[in-house]
Amino acid sequence: MAEAKNGTRVLWGAGSARPLRAHWMLHELELSYDSRPIRSRSGETLTPEYTRLNPSQKIPTLQDGDFVLSESAAIVNYLATAYGASKNLCPPAAVMERARYDQWCFFAMMELDANTLYIIRRHEDLKEIYGEAPNALQTARECFAKQARAAAERLAATGPFVLGERFTGADILLTTCLAGALRRKIELPGALHDYLQRTTARAAYQRAVAANTPRSSADRKFAAPR
Repeated sequence: MAEAKNGTRVLWGAGSARPLRAHWMLHELELSYDSRPIRSRSGETLTPEYTRLNPSQKIPTLQDGDFVLSESAAIVNYLATAYGASKNLCPPAAVMERARYDQWCFFAMMELDANTLYIIRRHEDLKEIYGEAPNALQTARECFAKQARAAAERLAATGPFVLGERFTGADILLTTCLAGALRRKIELPGALHDYLQRTTARAAYQRAVAANTPRSSADRKFAAPR
């Protein structure tokens, strides 16, 4: 069991795709951690305690002992780098392979998450806060579908995962984006449905989904297998 850096490991956040990514990597690595299942727009991210950890007042945030990190992709890659050696989950060391890994990470976070899914979330799921924007919604859906086709083409050349036979943190990022698209009824190529079946069948994914479900406001502990 890997110990936290200089103390307790704590993950703040639950209930959406971004904290799910961090829960998933923690469960892939079989790391013990305490969960603080606070949610967005609940007021829980606005407390002085949480704001000291993350001035952006967003989730997730990881405390690994005295080290504090936000941004879901950064947390996924940090955990993989710090603890992934025994599970073959470290990001690639070779320069070109690492560049390919980074390309997938940035693609998922920018083209799929920020530039399309988050626009849909704001103006469809949260339109009472951010307002309706039908033209922006249509464009976002069309752009996601186009980039999904690009992802399917790239996967066809590698597969079964984004870097070939080895599952990595980039697969966590891509999977959560594709799953978000399906929830919003965005059509995906058949190859991406097959890919999702592979990634979401992983036991760690199933445990992460359960951990990411804020059944109550109570804190929870997850122990590494013995």
